[in-house]
Amino acid sequence: MKTVLVTGASGNLGTSLVEELHKDGYHIIATLSSEKNLDIFKHLPNVETHVVNLLESDNVSSFLGKIGHKPIHAAALLVGGFATGGIQETEIATLDKMYQLNFITAFNVVKPLMTLFEAQGGGQFVFIGARPAIVPEAGKNLVAYALSKSLIFELANLVNAAGNDSHISATVIVPSTIDTPINREAMPDADPTKWITPEDISKTIAFVLSDTGRMISDPILKLYNQS
Repeated sequence: MKTVLVTGASGNLGTSLVEELHKDGYHIIATLSSEKNLDIFKHLPNVETHVVNLLESDNVSSFLGKIGHKPIHAAALLVGGFATGGIQETEIATLDKMYQLNFITAFNVVKPLMTLFEAQGGGQFVFIGARPAIVPEAGKNLVAYALSKSLIFELANLVNAAGNDSHISATVIVPSTIDTPINREAMPDADPTKWITPEDISKTIAFVLSDTGRMISDPILKLYNQS
C-alpha cells in the first residue's frame, strides 16, 4: 500500500482528497493545524492524523522523524492563504503572511522530502497553484497572494530540475474559483456551476499520482471549467 502525505487535510479540498485517495487504496498521512480536527478521519482506517506547524522547519523535521520508518511515495501540499489588494494597498506584513502561508509551508516539507525521495528512489509532489500568479490581469488586485503563489510554480520547476535523475517530480494544479461554502457566500451572484469542485481537483490529483499520471511531463495542469 502506497503512502501519501496530505497537508492542510482538514480544509474543503483536503477532506475531499483524503476521501478520494483512501477510496483508491492509499495510506494517508494527514497533517492538521489544530488538535480540534484530530478525529476528522476516524471513519477511515487507512488515515493517520498529525498536528504539525508547517511554518516551523524544526517541527516538520520532528514530525517526519516520528514517521520515518514509513516510506512516503508522494506529498500533496494544500496549505495556503488568501489576501486581496492591489500594489498600492498591499502592506509588507501582508506580503510576509502570504509568503509564509503559501510558500514556506510547502518549502518546509519539500526540503526534507527531497532527501527522503532520493534515498528511496523517487517520489512525487503535487502543489496547488493559482491563476492570479500566472495571469497578471487576474492578479493585479491580489498582489500578495499572486506573488506568493508564483513561487510555487518556481519551486515545482526547481524540484523537477533537481529530481530529474532521481525519479522525483512535481506537478502544479491550477484551479479557478473552487466551489466551497465560503466562496458561495462571498460571491452570491456568481454561477458556481462554472467553478471547479474540490472533488474534481481531488480526482485530478489522484490521476497524477496514478501509474499513468506519473508519466505527465508538463508540471502545470489548469482546471478552470468555465470561470
